[in-house]
Amino acid sequence: MADEVFEFLHMEIVECIGDGVIDDEKNSCLSKLESLGFRVGQSLVERFTKDTSRYKDELDTMKFICKDFWSTLYKKQIDNLRTNHQGVFVLQENRFKLLTQMSNSKQYIELAPKYLAFPCGLIRGALANFGIVSIVTAEVTKMPACKFQIQIQRL
Repeated sequence: MADEVFEFLHMEIVECIGDGVIDDEKNSCLSKLESLGFRVGQSLVERFTKDTSRYKDELDTMKFICKDFWSTLYKKQIDNLRTNHQGVFVLQENRFKLLTQMSNSKQYIELAPKYLAFPCGLIRGALANFGIVSIVTAEVTKMPACKFQIQIQRL
């Protein structure tokens, strides 16, 4: 039941923020969704890790995101994690839960970014809570699969 509630809530948030948006406002809509996800991601990680020790490096933190964090939110682990060991990580989701409700047709690929802005914010917020500043982007080439690219910002 909670899974369906989360999916429905996500769809309604996207529709509420993105309803009737014209091209000029599209970036503002995506920014609002990403910011909302950022705040939720920060709060969730704070709650999930309150009784655990810090992770020793970025790779361990990313493993936590792919396994524990993602499993709590989407009831499955990320399908694949790749890194170039220079601050770039790619999380592959072969059947992303929030995109499975949409048709697999290519015509819906242009709608995917607004449904992926919130999850990008979740990841960025979670990492920020660990002290990792990052840029998170999402890419869809074939529905419902997607890739989240995380670029760690070195300070």
